[in-house]
Amino acid sequence: MPELPEVQTIVDDLVQAGLIGRIIVSCTIFWPGCLAGIDQYAFADGVCARRVARLWRRGKYIGCRLSSGRSLLVHLRMTGRMVMHDWAAPYGKHEHVALGFDDGRELRFYDPRKFGRIWLTDNPDALLHRLGPEPLSRNFTAQVLAERLAGRQRAIKPLLLDQTFLAGLGNIYVDEALWQARLHPLQAAGSLSMDQVRALHRAVRQVLRRGLANGGTSLGRGQGNFSATIRGTGQNRHALKVFRRTGQDCPRCGAVIRRLVVGQRSTHICPQCQQAGA
Repeated sequence: MPELPEVQTIVDDLVQAGLIGRIIVSCTIFWPGCLAGIDQYAFADGVCARRVARLWRRGKYIGCRLSSGRSLLVHLRMTGRMVMHDWAAPYGKHEHVALGFDDGRELRFYDPRKFGRIWLTDNPDALLHRLGPEPLSRNFTAQVLAERLAGRQRAIKPLLLDQTFLAGLGNIYVDEALWQARLHPLQAAGSLSMDQVRALHRAVRQVLRRGLANGGTSLGRGQGNFSATIRGTGQNRHALKVFRRTGQDCPRCGAVIRRLVVGQRSTHICPQCQQAGA
């Protein structure tokens, strides 16, 4: 599933593509099931003849504010992509919605597994209000993290994956941050010392910024693998320290990286650097 760096990379690509200020002149819907809470005719009527006023990201959601005051929200889930084409380009099998713009281009929502969703809403906060803080925000300090962790008995990895606790993190960047902070994924969140909280806060922000700088993480060549709108394949896989490196040497201590299952999620650790109860 695309995480914060991947989603932000897509938003940045859409801005770079010059979509802000463009007018949506057509809407073609091949699979209405990807539309949440609205039928295809009301959706098309709500977006056509509207100008793109703003593009943004909140957690793992892509936001697009229209000149009508309404907003499109897109969640890519497992395999969604936003793809730019000329109008004349043939449609692919997994392209479910195509928005045509006044400059002859189309933005197409592509999703082989059909888990992604698109909302057209008057009130984005109704969907987004439950999300936790943005981890790269200036307001998200180590002290804020400490306050949110205090008293929690839940294991640290499932808590970091919880979008109501912290927005935008997923399996890749949680594993990388916990390795960098030398924390075991099963350690009780409320048991972290202030030094450990500071290390985790620093690690979360560093691995996310590295992912952004590298254009996101693409891990394979399958049709559901992450691909940005303009930049294509993300290069952050070359910077990963533990994620999907089972059996390889830890780049810090040389111990063999292990795979665990934590909260039903595949998890990768260095057993030497991330000792349980350390």
